Amino acid sequence: MKSFLLFFFVFLTGVLNTSAQRICGSSDYKAALLHVDPSLNEVFQNVEKQIASVHSRNGSVVSRDTTASEIINIPVVIHLLYKNDAENISDAQIKSQIDALNNDFNFLNTDRANTPDAFKAFSGNARIKFCLAQVDPQGRRTTGINRKYTNTGVFTPDDGMKMVAKGGVAAWDSKHYLNIWVCKLTSRSLGYATPPGASADKDGVVIAYDVFGTVGNLRAPFNKGRTATHEVGHWLGLIHIWGDTHCGSDQVDDTPTQQSYNFGCQSFPKISTCSPNKNGDMFMNFMDFTNDACMNMFTTGQVNRMRAIFAKNGIRNAFLSAFACDSTLAQNGPLPEQADDVKPIKIVELLSSTKVYPSPVQTVTTIECKVATALSVKTMDIFNTLGVKVYSTRLIQEKTIINLSNLVAGIYFIHIGDGQDKFTTRIIKQ
Repeated sequence: MKSFLLFFFVFLTGVLNTSAQRICGSSDYKAALLHVDPSLNEVFQNVEKQIASVHSRNGSVVSRDTTASEIINIPVVIHLLYKNDAENISDAQIKSQIDALNNDFNFLNTDRANTPDAFKAFSGNARIKFCLAQVDPQGRRTTGINRKYTNTGVFTPDDGMKMVAKGGVAAWDSKHYLNIWVCKLTSRSLGYATPPGASADKDGVVIAYDVFGTVGNLRAPFNKGRTATHEVGHWLGLIHIWGDTHCGSDQVDDTPTQQSYNFGCQSFPKISTCSPNKNGDMFMNFMDFTNDACMNMFTTGQVNRMRAIFAKNGIRNAFLSAFACDSTLAQNGPLPEQADDVKPIKIVELLSSTKVYPSPVQTVTTIECKVATALSVKTMDIFNTLGVKVYSTRLIQEKTIINLSNLVAGIYFIHIGDGQDKFTTRIIKQ
């Protein structure tokens, strides 16, 4: 552990002479892990091969593959560690960060309009939705916010915030929850993330409390929630856009090669010695080091890379069966015994306006929901009889056609909406 810390302190000493510049510890965290345990190199290389090929070397059994248009739901637990009132940030600040993640990963951020015209065609929608977990690992209801007082004044990048013995809190099941530790970090470090394939009990993201969210106790120019966007990008397999080396590669085809990172806010075009054309650096990319207000895009290539780790046998494939975003699945198991009889408020309207046909189905089914655009929550999930989520999408029109050819024969439950707008029915796949 001493060698782990020494590696980080050498890194920090080299960068702390700058002012108001983004400091991401993810690449150095990964290097430190490899320094302590060189055997992890094979693990990370195999993850990289899987991302590139969307196939697994070990053939481990998973429930299913993802589809191109599917909304991938990520339950998030916030482990908030505080020693004083300033560090004990509000629920509103935490929720504002979840909103920022959803905007950035779903191409809903209003500042996407600031992307230079030369790069707009490369902008990508990851179709990844984050929620504060509503069900904990024991099946109980939760807010997804886990607050804990700590005697530790400041945490360093040695993962102490993830260890009870060091004043931290242990991770929830990292195959089904994105663990985000929010705490006071050493000096001006903003955060870091574990790379895909890291130890399960350390897997997740660490963010400084005063750069987390878009409202509340924040320090400019890191007050738009982009530190978490950047670090979650790492957690999903993205590399810094300059490839962490001079004119390096981030393994994505549609991000231009650039000499190094960019700080602050740059003016387009920013040309470097390795720029492939007159457009120069994509400094507004979420995986550069620019200020929050000057970041606004992922590329389609980056989106494909992130979604690849959810593919069949991918390192984060288990999230396709995560159901903790739905509060109705707490306590009494993942599905009600009589799913067809669930009739909360507004169910009469939903029953009269929703049809699922044909049933039995062989390949394609149609979800016809005339009030889809009026639902407060427009998510449609399909569960098998074990309560495992096998498909998820968003209803954006009255008729949605779904290909179920990848599902095995059996009975499935279709769950539309949440809260006051909810409809559940069964369908038979032949």
